[in-house]
Amino acid sequence: MSQATPQFYASLSVALGGGLGAFLRYQAGRAVTAWLGAPAVTFFPWATLTVNTVGSVLMGVLAGWLVRSGGANSDQLRLLLGVGLLGGFTTFSAFSLEMALLIQRGQVLIAALYVMLSIGLGVTGLIFGLSLTRLFS
Repeated sequence: MSQATPQFYASLSVALGGGLGAFLRYQAGRAVTAWLGAPAVTFFPWATLTVNTVGSVLMGVLAGWLVRSGGANSDQLRLLLGVGLLGGFTTFSAFSLEMALLIQRGQVLIAALYVMLSIGLGVTGLIFGLSLTRLFS
């Protein structure tokens, strides 16, 4: 029987973290809806805003902690918690981290372009996908 590769363990960490993150996102959405009520969450996407904000704060804490602590397990923790858990919880946290890194490197114009393209292409892609389903249904 062959031994598992480091890539296997990395992928497993991302998958486990992602599953837990998605579960937590769902539970957070339910909690916000229960707290504010369905009409409020229907009127404005409070649950998504909450998850994106909390995820971004947690990504900042994780990134800062990993940079300061370093160590042999930092890559495994980054995969489990950053890519997996927070990625499953909200991809906005990854977007926020990438934005901060671009700004910290002094690439403000690239950061602005990234924001415009991410939002513009994301919304356009969603509308296009909806149009395709209407076209072929």
